[in-house]
Amino acid sequence: MARKSETVTAEIGIIGGSGLYEMEGLQQVREKRITTPFGRPSDALLLGTLDGVRIAFLARHGRGHRLSPSEINYRANIYALKSVGVSRIISVSAVGSMKEIVKPGHLLLPDQFIDLTKQRASTFFQDGIVAHVAMGDPVCPTVFRALARSSRAIGATVHEGGTYVCMEGPQFSTRGESLLYRQWGVDVIGMTNMPEAKLAREAELCYATLALATDYDCWHESEDSVSVEMILATLHKNVELAKRVIRGVLPIVRDVRECQCADALKYAIVTSPHIIPRSTRQKLDLLIGRHMPSTKGDR
Repeated sequence: MARKSETVTAEIGIIGGSGLYEMEGLQQVREKRITTPFGRPSDALLLGTLDGVRIAFLARHGRGHRLSPSEINYRANIYALKSVGVSRIISVSAVGSMKEIVKPGHLLLPDQFIDLTKQRASTFFQDGIVAHVAMGDPVCPTVFRALARSSRAIGATVHEGGTYVCMEGPQFSTRGESLLYRQWGVDVIGMTNMPEAKLAREAELCYATLALATDYDCWHESEDSVSVEMILATLHKNVELAKRVIRGVLPIVRDVRECQCADALKYAIVTSPHIIPRSTRQKLDLLIGRHMPSTKGDR
């Protein structure tokens, strides 16, 4: 079972979405298979250095794309990255565009999320402990700015800011749903960034998404409805672009943490420490250890 590391083996975590299953250029690579208190993550972590920065890469759907969005163990993924020392996460996700201006092939950096998922465990805090983390600004501003800067530097068309609506899937939207989301004013739609962003905040990790627009969902009157064939046609180009963006981000964010993400739990845990069950405290020690005073009477 993963425990708090005495030494940091990775600084930045990269969660690869559809089409991004590995990072070229990763050196001194080793696989680390982790079992967390919440089960196994999607795949082994690939630990190594990229341009001198220690990273941990995780294929969200598993290598070979084995897991549907609802089958992903989001808690285990975030916990595993935290356990190897990761403090910042770059999440790469294929999305459908809900606005004409965000064309297939463009990049978008969402700064808001709407969670429409129904079947996924969305918190670490249960079994005798309650925490309410702030989610008004769910994206780390430091990582967000670094992604924007790197995207512009390589000449990518990037939209800075926007709302990502996360649906359960694995089916794509009906046209009625797509048109409804358009009325809400959302910018992109995907299936994986929730509860990922919520859990990253609970784990006090910096988190930001690099969204790769592959299609216009099914709302666009002059475009064919979204299909896997359509997504794959755009995805390869987008993934190569994403890899270039990530390499530009690493030296920018490795030593800078001008945000409050690392203190997300400072005032969030509302349960009295002395009544939290011992088993729960042990299970969550990696996340809450520094916030919990030692109590002799815990159960």
